[in-house]
Amino acid sequence: MKATTAQTQTQAHSQSQERLNNRAALLKALAHPTRLWLVEQLEHQERCVCELTDGVDADISTVSKHLALLRQAGIVASRREGKQIYYRLETPCLLGMLSCIETALAQSPGCCAKSLAAKTDKTKAIQSVR
Repeated sequence: MKATTAQTQTQAHSQSQERLNNRAALLKALAHPTRLWLVEQLEHQERCVCELTDGVDADISTVSKHLALLRQAGIVASRREGKQIYYRLETPCLLGMLSCIETALAQSPGCCAKSLAAKTDKTKAIQSVR
């Protein structure tokens, strides 16, 4: 009986770890300003890569790579029409999460700015030692 309980606990831990890993992978797919912008642009309608490239300071190849990463994560889907590829948001529920992040940032103004400043200061200190 004890062996069965231990196996069950191990299996539950493994499933929990897999779930957490999957969540982290999805968040990593979103963890770039350009990809967040792309998700926001696809909120109301599908768009072709050329339209999305016009709004980002990046070439079509770079935007396509960002979209491919979002597609692999299941966040967006694509369809081809002639030579154009159109993207649409597959998981609009993520917009709610992004809204929640905005609320958290509003409640703690400067929280990320302080973190970024500390990181920048640390980088400058390391570079000055070299």
